[in-house]
Amino acid sequence: MKAWRADLLDFTAAPAWGDTVAAGAVRYRPDHWLVVDDAGRIAAVQPEAPAEGIERVEDHRGQLLLPGFIDTHVHSPQIGVIASYGTALLDWLNDYTFPAERAWADPEIAARGSEHFLDALLAHGTTTAAVFPTVHKIAADALLTAAAARGMALVAGKVLMDRHAPDGLRDDDVATAERDCIDLIARWHNRGRNRYAVTVRFAPTSTPEQLAMAGALCRSDASLYMQTHVAENRDEVRWVGQLFPHARSYLDVYASAGLLHPRSILAHGIWLDDDDRAALRDAGAQVAFCPSSNLFLGSGLFDWPAMIAAGAAVSVASDVGGGTSLAMQRTLADAYKVQALAGHRLTAWTALHAATRGAAEALQLGHEIGTLEPGRVADFAIWRWAANPVDAERQRLARDLHEKLFAWITLADDRHLVGTWVAGQQRFAAAGTPASDRNDNERSAA
Repeated sequence: MKAWRADLLDFTAAPAWGDTVAAGAVRYRPDHWLVVDDAGRIAAVQPEAPAEGIERVEDHRGQLLLPGFIDTHVHSPQIGVIASYGTALLDWLNDYTFPAERAWADPEIAARGSEHFLDALLAHGTTTAAVFPTVHKIAADALLTAAAARGMALVAGKVLMDRHAPDGLRDDDVATAERDCIDLIARWHNRGRNRYAVTVRFAPTSTPEQLAMAGALCRSDASLYMQTHVAENRDEVRWVGQLFPHARSYLDVYASAGLLHPRSILAHGIWLDDDDRAALRDAGAQVAFCPSSNLFLGSGLFDWPAMIAAGAAVSVASDVGGGTSLAMQRTLADAYKVQALAGHRLTAWTALHAATRGAAEALQLGHEIGTLEPGRVADFAIWRWAANPVDAERQRLARDLHEKLFAWITLADDRHLVGTWVAGQQRFAAAGTPASDRNDNERSAA
C-alpha cells in the first residue's frame, strides 16, 4: 500500500447552479491521507497517518489533491495544429484538421503521435478522455495501445467518414468501415480500461447508409459509446438542414439513426432548441461543452443553464486542436467567460464537478473514477495552489474556499501540477519533483 498526504477535494453530488456554498456537495478534507492498495484502488481516506502496511509515503501538505481530470472531447491528431490562425469551423477543418489527420495513415506517425498526445494529457492532470483519432483503423489501434500501456481509461474509436472529406480521409465503403469497427471492438472494448466509441465525425461527412450502420453497431451492444459533433456552428447547422431535409433538427439526424442513447457524447450543442434538450434528457445522452474552442472559432455561446433546466447532462472538454490548451483549468476559466457573456455566472463548484465526478457519471463511469472514495481507481493529480507571486498573493487574500478555488481555476495551468497518478502509479512528475518510485526520506513524512 501507498499513502499521500495533501488537501483532498472532490464532490459527493452535483452542486446547484449559482450556489457558491454548495454544502453537502463539496467534500474538502484538508491535511488528509489517501491510501491506495496494491491493485491501484483507493483503500481509505483518513485524517490520521496510516499505521501499518504502508510501503511508501508522500507528504504534500499544503497542496491540492484532486481526482484526475476527465476530458470528454479531444482530438489526438490535432495537437500539432493547436493555436493555428483562426477561421470558422468548416474552413478550419479543410485548412488545418484534415491535412493533419491524413498523416496518421502512417503507422509510425500514428504510434508516435498517440504516445505524445497521451503524455501531454497526463502532463496537464488529465487521466481519462473521450478521443477522436482519425478515419484510419491503424490510428485508433495505436491510440488504444498507448492508453493501455499507461493504464489510462480511454473512450475512443475509428472515425467514420465516407463523404465530404478529402482523399485519404474517407472510408472506402460502409461494409469496410463496419468491419474495421467490429475488429477494433473485439480487440479493445472493455479490455482493461479501454472502451470503444462508435465515432461519427459529424453528420455531413457520413452518408445516411453509414449513419444507419453506426446506429446498428450501437444497438448490437448497449455498452458501446457513441461520440460525434452537433450544432457547433450556424453554417454547419444550415448545411445539415440541406443534407437531411426530412430531419426535424441536427440532433434528430442522430436520433433517427439510433445514435442517441445513455453512452452518447455530443460535442458542442450550442444551437439546440428545447425539443433537442428534451431529447438529450430522455436518451440520457450528454453534451460535451467546449468553451475554449467555441471562443477561438467564434462558434457561439453555449446555454448551460438551459441544459440543466431540461435535465440533460453537461461535461466540459478541451476540444484540442480547436481548443487552445489541454489544461482543464484554462478550459473551465473559458467556460466561466462564455457563461458570463450569456448572462450567467458559473461557480467554481459547478465547473470543477463537470470535469471530475459529473463527467464520470455522464460517461457511466462514476463507479470507477471521478471521486476520492474507497473502491475507486486511484486516478488523481496533486497541484500547487500557487506557482508565482501573483497567484500566491491572490490565494492569501481569498476569503473562503470557493474564492480560493475560483482564483485557482482562473490562474492555474499545467505549471501548477506536481504530479499525475493513474491507478496509483505516477505517470507524470513535474521538473524538480521526485517521482513516487524514489524512497528518499519519504517514509519519514509519516
